[in-house]
Amino acid sequence: MPDLLTEITEVVTGLGMLSFDSVEAALAARPPSMRNVTAEHWDRLEAAAGDGARRAVFAEAWANGRAFLESPDGLRGRVPLIVEWKGAHRPPGFDLIPADLRVDHVYLISCKYQSKILSNSSPSNLFDRRLADRTSQAGQERWYAACAPEFYEHFYDCVRRHVGQCLLPATPHELTQTHLRRIRQSCGGTWPKRLAPLWAEFSLAIASASAERWTAQLPTMARREEMLWRLLRLSPAPYFILGSSDAGPLRLRIGTPWDWRQEFLLRELTIAPAVAGQPRVDWTADVLEHHDGADRTVAGHVEVRWAHGRFSSVEAKIYLDTPHANVPGYFPLAQP
Repeated sequence: MPDLLTEITEVVTGLGMLSFDSVEAALAARPPSMRNVTAEHWDRLEAAAGDGARRAVFAEAWANGRAFLESPDGLRGRVPLIVEWKGAHRPPGFDLIPADLRVDHVYLISCKYQSKILSNSSPSNLFDRRLADRTSQAGQERWYAACAPEFYEHFYDCVRRHVGQCLLPATPHELTQTHLRRIRQSCGGTWPKRLAPLWAEFSLAIASASAERWTAQLPTMARREEMLWRLLRLSPAPYFILGSSDAGPLRLRIGTPWDWRQEFLLRELTIAPAVAGQPRVDWTADVLEHHDGADRTVAGHVEVRWAHGRFSSVEAKIYLDTPHANVPGYFPLAQP
């Protein structure tokens, strides 16, 4: 079930597109045109609106919905018949468009409030298959052992000696939940001083191996351009981002690869390991803007991290470091 903050930002953004004068009026009406919102959801939203603690969040979401209702790029003042909330729905396959709302079966909207995460992938899907599919299950993936086995085994041996060799199995593949709890209890929230430099060495080895495998999959400019589109979540159909950032409201139309090529030319996509607390791979795209010849840069990074605690499955969390409004292919929502 989505958390309360997610429910507020997504449902209230949708409510802002309907014909109500205020958030309170919309919540009281519980409009049937707002689909997939249960009585339990409405109760929580009304209670949250009443206590006033999240007043600013309600106001941001409502204003974004109204802006989309009035925008020439959006509904152009026409109140929609149906706003569908995805909620906890999980797509049956690989969902190219990160939509949280669907309006009148046509407009797809991603609600992104104070988030720089582009997507979450399994490492093999990103580094080996270029976000092309999701054929492997991330929960069963042992990326650290696959891409840097010697470093992984050495680091585990060091952890085992720190915890107590008789308390942990000989290999990390034999770890149980009881063993993982022992590691957490012994090592705390951050690695102990004697393990910290070993973790830094291991982390850089994972980042370097991941970057090398990723680069090997991108030998041509066409491959690198396609990779950038996938990183930025450009898809065959346009969609919209409504949300907020440190700079203020976030209201964007996300173009397609076709739109992108009409406006921009990729000069280079650079991938490099980085020294950080987690294994990290940085990516930077140098882009030429056709209409004025200006050079633009879009950058982000990937954290290759344990998904559910130390020595669990590994995920590749993709972040955007460039402000959304400055990303080539992300166009400001037109104002009326």
